[in-house]
Amino acid sequence: MKRKYLLVLFIGGMLLLSACSLRNDAADLYKKENALQVKVAVPDVIAADEPFKVQAILSRDGEKLEKADFVHFEILKHDGSFRLPMEEAAFIKEGLYEMELYLEEDGLYYLDVHAGFKGSIVNPRQQFIVGELSEAELDALKKGTVADQEIPSKHH
Repeated sequence: MKRKYLLVLFIGGMLLLSACSLRNDAADLYKKENALQVKVAVPDVIAADEPFKVQAILSRDGEKLEKADFVHFEILKHDGSFRLPMEEAAFIKEGLYEMELYLEEDGLYYLDVHAGFKGSIVNPRQQFIVGELSEAELDALKKGTVADQEIPSKHH
């Protein structure tokens, strides 16, 4: 009797385990996202009181994106003393967006790019230097600190 009970229990367990097996096409059942990639271009040398251009190059699956749903640039100073609110970047050509900027003060700045295409939204940040840095900015740069917590940002 005990043997029959163990055999029935074993067969029942095997049936239950086989019902939980992984489907061969399980990975295909999930939505596959083709993430939006953004390469940010900022000049190596930027002087205060002189205009300069910043660019964002958008791609998806290794190919330049024809036209994004939106691309906005936002400029923040490291210490939070300056913020240029989000502005729409100009569409130049396939995958290329640009904005001309003019900053009056030397310092450590961040360029936040807000870009979206068909539900994929990215927000990369690029650090750049205008003119000369103060001692505090040099220290922050050496420590590798990003003032994300100190500078509140708007989201779409």
